[in-house]
Amino acid sequence: MSMFKVSVVARNTKDESLVSAPTEALVDAGSELTWLPRELLAGIKITPVRKRNFSTATQQLVTRETGYAIVSAEGFETVDEVVFAEPGDLSLLGVRTLEGFGVMVDNIAHRFEATTTLVASAKKEGSFFS
Repeated sequence: MSMFKVSVVARNTKDESLVSAPTEALVDAGSELTWLPRELLAGIKITPVRKRNFSTATQQLVTRETGYAIVSAEGFETVDEVVFAEPGDLSLLGVRTLEGFGVMVDNIAHRFEATTTLVASAKKEGSFFS
């Protein structure tokens, strides 16, 4: 699997006029959450709502704060829980954000491919749920 970076912008969910400067993030489908620098998130007044424990690729256990942001990249956008990355942490675009974007990652072309969202169930004429 190849790795690539994209330019990510975050906005405050309660005041969308508070917008971050673009920052480069590594597309990482192995990371559950998106990690953005603490100062970037604090700069647009995103506040931490809880602490979570994470296991790094080197099996180190770290605790980080998380909050909620509108995340945009490559023309896609979603609201997601984001990690307040500390100095030394990578900026990552995680799988939950990618799923929120409704994309698959094309690791060869280094881009996102829009996907069709699956519906849990569809109503059929004469079915049990009609």
